[in-house]
Amino acid sequence: MTRSTFPDVEIPNLSVYDFLFGSLDDADLEKVAIVDGASGTGLTYGQLVAQINAVAGALAARGATPGTTIGLLCPNAPAFAVVFHGILRAGCIVTTINSMYTADEIAGQLKDAGASWLFTVSPLLAGAGAAAEEAGIDAEHLVVMDGAEGHPSLRDLLAQQATAPDIHIDPATQVAVLPYSSGTTGRPKGVMLSHRNLVANVAQSNGVIGLTGEDTVLAVLPFFHIYGLTVLLNYAVKGRSTLVTMPRFDLPEFLRIISEHKCTWVFIAPPIAVALAKHPLVDQFDLSSIKVIFSGAASLDANLAGAVAQRLGCIVRQGYGMTELSPVSHAIPVYADDISLSSIGFALPNMECRLVDTESGVEIPIPENGTSVPGELMCKGPNVMLGYLGNEEATKATLESDGWLHTGDIATVDSQGVYTIVDRLKELIKYKGYQVAPAVLEAVLLGHPKIADGAVIGVADEDGQEIPKAFVVVQPGEELSAQEVMDYVASKVARHEKVRRVEFIETIPKSGTGKILRKDLRAREQAIAANP
Repeated sequence: MTRSTFPDVEIPNLSVYDFLFGSLDDADLEKVAIVDGASGTGLTYGQLVAQINAVAGALAARGATPGTTIGLLCPNAPAFAVVFHGILRAGCIVTTINSMYTADEIAGQLKDAGASWLFTVSPLLAGAGAAAEEAGIDAEHLVVMDGAEGHPSLRDLLAQQATAPDIHIDPATQVAVLPYSSGTTGRPKGVMLSHRNLVANVAQSNGVIGLTGEDTVLAVLPFFHIYGLTVLLNYAVKGRSTLVTMPRFDLPEFLRIISEHKCTWVFIAPPIAVALAKHPLVDQFDLSSIKVIFSGAASLDANLAGAVAQRLGCIVRQGYGMTELSPVSHAIPVYADDISLSSIGFALPNMECRLVDTESGVEIPIPENGTSVPGELMCKGPNVMLGYLGNEEATKATLESDGWLHTGDIATVDSQGVYTIVDRLKELIKYKGYQVAPAVLEAVLLGHPKIADGAVIGVADEDGQEIPKAFVVVQPGEELSAQEVMDYVASKVARHEKVRRVEFIETIPKSGTGKILRKDLRAREQAIAANP
């Protein structure tokens, strides 16, 4: 077991709202906080806080009380920040929902989370409306932020000018956010993150990641994902940076916004790094304002990182985390030029980490020189989740009674305390930084009348990025094409969950207890790659 090489930082016993906005001074109030990248309209910190308090007041006036769970289905925009923090300011719980989810997926999360309200935007109203109806949320509690007949709007809530409620919560035990994660395996589960978890992770990141009030940060990574929520929205706000939002990634618009808004920090996932390193369009824009490209959500290849740094003339760094860690546990500091870009850097302040043998559970010692043998990375600290909502079995499998969290990732550590992820014990696929649970796709496959059995693993595409591949056993006497399989799955899941490759096989390898042997399927892939 090792403690972070950084000294511990103070974790204030405050709510997220008080931590982020309680220290605003007069100069801060006039500073631009968040800007819509497409239109250029935005809010100062003073306007942002006023609208947050107004939303909190309107929610309380309409019956929301501390502990009420509210869904938020909205792409990145200044209004997301207003509503998200307004909900927290009212003492309520936010369950952030993937904007690409189908109506069934939205409804499933709302019902599992116990949400009694839903905020969304008109382009997503068709799916949101169907989901809300299935979850028992009526029209008055389905807020369409930009307006739709028969529903309250954000403007309506702000116009109430209701006073924010006087609430009293325990930051250590009060759940603030309920994002959904598949954890180390299985179907998505509600991750209970307290106010203290979120406050801690911002405090831990400060100084290691290194944003300041002079920085302009591009927010293209979705706020509904914990990476975007903590590292972009909350961390940038605490540093009094200016956030420039994008609702979705589009390369020409991405490059235009960086150039026109002079963004200095750009947080990305690895697929964006591929475009920055290779696409000819990059040369047509002035990107000289960029100081740092910071990658997360999936592993970034060192050669790719180096190519981006050389092409743009900027610093490239990466970090590591998971939703259950609020999310950041490791990062390469901006100033650490001698750390391999293939690593995830050092554990953040206040973190304890250890590597354990996956078979015996015995802790792996850290060498005095060189690098340790691989083991599962386990983490402990103030950013570790409270547990999974309503799922004691999954909580016990991931979070030990003494606070140690199983990450499901295999890592090494060197004598300097630098960690490197070398493999994945967990079954999750990371497609463009989004979690894809094989179990979900396998359930969809088995719903096809012509499919007898199926399994899904992650494989590398031509750019080395992970994509879902299905192995399919066809029912005797039936015929099925790969395109038919992919189209069927695509009709049932969100865009990022689609199967991208299909291979037909005679049987799915399974253990004596019926568990799919994904390691055998991965070995099959490796053999084919070695002997094409």
